[in-house]
Amino acid sequence: MGLAVSFIDLPAVKTAEGLIRLPGSKSISNRILLLAALADGVTHISGLLVSDDTTRMLDALENLGVPIVKIDEGDYRVHGAGGKSPLSFPISEANLFLGNAGTVFRPLTAVLALAQGYYRLSGVSRMHERPIGDLVDALRQLGADITYLGEEGFPPLQIRPAAIRANAITVKGDVSSQFLTGLLIALPLSASTADETLTITVVGDLISRPYIELTIALMGRFGVRVERDGWRRFTMRAGERYHSPGDIFVEGDASSASYFLAAGVIGTGPVRVEGLGRDSLQGDVQFAEALEKMGARIKLGDNWIEARGPEDGYLRSIDLDCNHIPDAAMTLAVAALFAGGTTMLRNIASWRVKETDRLSAMAKELRKLGAMVEEGPDFLRITPAAIASRVARAVIDTYDDHRMAMCFSLASFAMPVRINDPGCVAKTFPDYFEKFAAIVRA
Repeated sequence: MGLAVSFIDLPAVKTAEGLIRLPGSKSISNRILLLAALADGVTHISGLLVSDDTTRMLDALENLGVPIVKIDEGDYRVHGAGGKSPLSFPISEANLFLGNAGTVFRPLTAVLALAQGYYRLSGVSRMHERPIGDLVDALRQLGADITYLGEEGFPPLQIRPAAIRANAITVKGDVSSQFLTGLLIALPLSASTADETLTITVVGDLISRPYIELTIALMGRFGVRVERDGWRRFTMRAGERYHSPGDIFVEGDASSASYFLAAGVIGTGPVRVEGLGRDSLQGDVQFAEALEKMGARIKLGDNWIEARGPEDGYLRSIDLDCNHIPDAAMTLAVAALFAGGTTMLRNIASWRVKETDRLSAMAKELRKLGAMVEEGPDFLRITPAAIASRVARAVIDTYDDHRMAMCFSLASFAMPVRINDPGCVAKTFPDYFEKFAAIVRA
C-alpha cells in the first residue's frame, strides 16, 4: 500500500496468530537522538524508529549543525555538541519545521531556549493548536527569551539568546509530561555553578508518569543522574554533563505493540511481539496487564510478550485509570467493542491535546461501530452493540492521527472496515497495515 492512497479496505477477520518484530520506540528514539546531540562524544544508535517523527528530529538536529551519519536503516552515528555549558550548536540561527511531532517540539524548545541562538520553531496547523504555555512559562523563570508568533500559549515560537540564571523552577504537570521531559533534559545545560543543586517542582498532578521515568532512565545512560521526591520534586547537580554511552539500542515500541497484543486477544491468538519484554523502560508495556484484567492470557519474556484470548472465550469489560498508559489506552477503547458489559477508561484528559482531540474523535468513530459512548472531560464509557445489531461495514475517519488508524484496524474482527487516510501511520509505523494483514485470517 502506498502512503498516498485515500483509504484502505480491511476485510472482516476472525483470528490472529503470528510473530511481529516491533519497530523502535518513538519515545526512546527521539529522546536518544536529542541526548546524543547534546553529549560529549560519538553515539552509535541502532534500532532507531524509521518514521515521520524521527525524521523531524534528525532534520532539526542536522539543521542545527549536528553531524549525523546514516550507517543503515535505523542505524546512525551522532557526533555530540560536546556536553558543554552554556550550550551552543554549530548553527546559531535556524528556522525549524517540526510537523506535528510533540516528542520533538517540546524538548527541543527547552533545549534551544538555553542554546544561545536565534531559532524559529513551527509545525503543522494542529501543532499550533497544541498548548505549550506551561513549558514557556517555566523556561521564562530561567530567563529564557521566547516569543509567541501566533496565539499566546501556542506555537509557533521565536527563541533568542538570553542569560539563563535561575536554578529552581516550577512547571504544571497536568497537560503534558513532555514539558517536564524537556526541562529535565535541558536543565543540565544551564550555566550554573558546579555542585549547585538544580530543582524542578511540579505543580498539580503529573500525568503520564512512566514517560518521565523513561526520560530519567535515558538521561542516566548519558551520565546525568536525576533524583526525585515522589512526583513533585526533581533535582540534579549542576556541573554534570552528558557523555555518550558509545553504543545504544532502541527497544521496540510498546504503544505499537498494543495493537498486535489486542489482536491476539480478540482473535484467539497467540500473537507474540518481539523487541520488548518484562524489563521494558516504557510505561505502555503495562498495557498487557490491562488485557489480563479483561481475561487475556499473557506471557512475558526478556525480549517478547505473547497474548492469547481468554480461556473461556469471553472478554470482560474493565474500569481503569489510564494515566499510566495514555497512548495504549486508545487500543483498549476499541477492544472494549468485544467485551461483555460497559468499559470505563478514566484519567485520559491528555487525549484532547494530542495529534487530534482523541476523546472526541474516538467517541465519534466508536459510535459508527454501533457502540453507546459517553464522552466526559477526562473519560470514555463504552458499551458495545450486540453482534447482531452491528453495522455491516464501517468507514473510519482518522483525523491525521496515526493511532486512530491503527486502533480501528481491530474493528475488522467484527466487520469489514474502511480506514480513511491510512498513510497517517507513517508518523510512527509506516508499514503497519502490512504487518497487521500478516497475522490476521478470515
